Amino acid sequence: MALLLVAFIAGLLTVLAPCTLPLLPVIIGGSVSGESNLRRAIVIASSLGASVFLFTLLLKASTLFINIPQSAWNIVSGGLLIIFGIVTLFPTIWDKFGFVGKLNLSGNKLLAQGYTRQSLVGDIIMGAALGPVFSSCSPTYFIVLATVLPVHPAEGIIYLLAYCIGLILSLLAVSVVGQKIVTALGIASDPRGWFKRTIGALFLIIGLIIISGYSTQLESSILSHSGMFDVTQIEQRLLGTKDSGDTQMLGILTPEEKATQYQKAPELAGIDGYINTIDGQPITLASLKGKVVLIDFWTYSCINCLRTLPYLNAWYEKYKNQGLVIIGVHTPEFAFEHVTQNVKDAVVRLGITYPVVQDNEYATWNAFGNEFWPNEYLVDIDGYIVHDHAGEGEYDVTEKAIQQALAERASRMGTTTSVLSDSTVTVPEADLSGINSPETYFGYNRNQYFANGTYGQSGTHTYTMPTGPTLIPNYFYLSGTWDIEAEYAQNTTAGSIEYNYNSHDIYFVASADNPVTIEVLRDGKPVGNFAGADVDPKTSTAVIKENRLYKLIHDTNTGSHTIEIRVLNAGLKAYTFTFG
Repeated sequence: MALLLVAFIAGLLTVLAPCTLPLLPVIIGGSVSGESNLRRAIVIASSLGASVFLFTLLLKASTLFINIPQSAWNIVSGGLLIIFGIVTLFPTIWDKFGFVGKLNLSGNKLLAQGYTRQSLVGDIIMGAALGPVFSSCSPTYFIVLATVLPVHPAEGIIYLLAYCIGLILSLLAVSVVGQKIVTALGIASDPRGWFKRTIGALFLIIGLIIISGYSTQLESSILSHSGMFDVTQIEQRLLGTKDSGDTQMLGILTPEEKATQYQKAPELAGIDGYINTIDGQPITLASLKGKVVLIDFWTYSCINCLRTLPYLNAWYEKYKNQGLVIIGVHTPEFAFEHVTQNVKDAVVRLGITYPVVQDNEYATWNAFGNEFWPNEYLVDIDGYIVHDHAGEGEYDVTEKAIQQALAERASRMGTTTSVLSDSTVTVPEADLSGINSPETYFGYNRNQYFANGTYGQSGTHTYTMPTGPTLIPNYFYLSGTWDIEAEYAQNTTAGSIEYNYNSHDIYFVASADNPVTIEVLRDGKPVGNFAGADVDPKTSTAVIKENRLYKLIHDTNTGSHTIEIRVLNAGLKAYTFTFG
């Protein structure tokens, strides 16, 4: 309930926020520009508050409004103010233009005339026009919009009402005080006098400022020249006050402060498929406002990616009920990884339960400026990338960043959390020491480690093993007839592959249109106890069919050895060797 009081106080303080200060003359001027001043002040302030409330509910209730930028609302608000300004300066302007009726602008004419005649409709519309502008002026308002409302709608509406009531009361107080001063001076008595025209000019100027976006620069100027208007810091201190049972949260930044330190996360783009979403429906970052989102760029044949999955699965299980969403952005390396069913099979096989999206055309990859598999980007509740990590390792650092982001979320929602004091998940970590062989590709696009063939040469060729016992370390050799394609080498007869490696484990990315049996030898002998998960230790054989990564050798020690793969029938597609 602490956030309820903070929301009310934030509404009161919004009248002093730098982004609302330039608008106060419009509100005050509207309320003192004639008779029945108190009524006008109440109507204008109330309609503005109601506009903020309804505008917020529309934002959350309709996806139509989610993607409309703030600049569009500025054009609407500023445009209405300009109309009021013109009519205030020139009350008879509509009567001089015959084309008004022809262009069917009777609605605007009625609105303008109603305002000059102090009609209830004119007062309501003038106040409502400023609602979308005021809606972007308070961090507390944003917290209610982005966090509480989507998670607890009833509670969020109560907090939103408290904020709007505080806003209405503060605007009403300012309007009443302003009108008393102006009335005492007697300058508002002439509806066509200089004061009324000054108000009209203010409407015009402020409308133009809002439309042009200069209000943001004006706000920055006010903040830089006068600390007394920095009510954001006051709200932030209020938001940082927590119940004694909560973990102390230090250094929470406002969205404005984050903008100077972090980059906004781009939206998911060009998605070709959705896996583990509700009924396969699209998922967007915009729809996850109020959540902490971990974006993981991966591809299912990448051993480095697969070694991160136990951590991702553990984090999702541990933190999903505290506001964490993980999205696996599957950006393929090979053609077979574009196939939705292949990705779905891999997701099931790997035990992934969080949403996975297919980024087949690299649109999201490019939007993030990503360069690596895997790469994690942590997006906080304000939509900023507050942590990113490329490759494996430093899992404790990433998890601490997740805990920090979740603790901030809980603090701003007014809930309790213990994530900062939580220990990190315990997952057996792969031994990455002693990997002295590079990832090795068989396709002509990248087969620079092809020892007895020609780098970049395509087509079908017959290869023989060199005479003599010595193989060049970290180069592969083929025997038999092979068709060298861009991504893979495919045998058309029985053949073999040999490779002198220095590592613990060997992984083989391969596939076959029909099952192909391979025999795996290590230093000329059956693998036996060194068999990987996909090799039968008794027969030293494996069956290749699915497009995936196969584990051929497992050893607890690092050393230099030679692997020989005897391909017993045609049709094997060899993509890469990777090591662990």
